[in-house]
Amino acid sequence: MIAFVNGAVAALTPNLAVIEVGGVGMAVHCTPNTIAGLRVGEQARLATSLVVREDSLTLYGFADDDERQVFELLQTASGVGPRVAQAMLGVHTPDALRVAFAAGDAKALTAVPGIGPKGAQKLLLELKGKLGAPAPVVGAQRAVASGPAPWTEQLTAALIGLGYASREAEEAVVAVTPQAEAAIAAGGPAPVPQLLRAALQSLNRAR
Repeated sequence: MIAFVNGAVAALTPNLAVIEVGGVGMAVHCTPNTIAGLRVGEQARLATSLVVREDSLTLYGFADDDERQVFELLQTASGVGPRVAQAMLGVHTPDALRVAFAAGDAKALTAVPGIGPKGAQKLLLELKGKLGAPAPVVGAQRAVASGPAPWTEQLTAALIGLGYASREAEEAVVAVTPQAEAAIAAGGPAPVPQLLRAALQSLNRAR
């Protein structure tokens, strides 16, 4: 198993990072949140999980070991492959997933593309308790922070990491804000992966 890769970031796309390791470019599939923390030309260390199939070897990358562990635990549920597990981590942090499973929150799981109400209920039964307890939330962390919403910061960082100027990134965030607000008003989280795709489409139209 390849436990991690460490090297210069050679290229980035919305869901893939190429990390140069010993002169070899390793293609690592990542969530938009992980991509947002990378910059072309800078050093990066990603925890990784290698998925072996008869016709392919696919490397998935994560910001830390906890995210990788949750990715692997999610796949112990029937019907959950690496793509669904990564989609879950693209929408929710590991602790947010722990909270959802501890609370039996099916609605949080249906916010993930590809998971319907029946699938969410099945996952709650199969994975309850397997991900561990969420980290305690104390003091000021309980308060709603002022300033930009977390999704706007994640989206802006992801676009800048892909090579767009700060002004372009900010304009793209404004363009997709109604979509994000509609998702939040419906009771779900802002779907960062879908928002990133929509932001890229708006940037491409503007060029």
